[in-house]
Amino acid sequence: MGEHKNWKEMKQDLLKDDKVKKEYEALRPQYELIEQVIKARIELGLTQAELAKKIGMKQSNISRFESGEYNPSIEFLSKIATGLNKTINIQLTNR
Repeated sequence: MGEHKNWKEMKQDLLKDDKVKKEYEALRPQYELIEQVIKARIELGLTQAELAKKIGMKQSNISRFESGEYNPSIEFLSKIATGLNKTINIQLTNR
């Protein structure tokens, strides 16, 4: 693949592989949710530990979620949203 200047370039190269692209698309909602949570946490100036304390959770739970190592329940996401002064909106859409 050669050298990459940044993640976006590397991602573009990886997504040229149909198998990688298919797997990425299957996981897209999870990646997008993680990105939204991290962005909201940073905008509030909260560390993972501060968010965890605010919602009565361990920092390691936040870390595992943000790294994509944890498949969260709706209850978990609801606690995170509350700690970030957000609400959850889940919907089914046509492909």
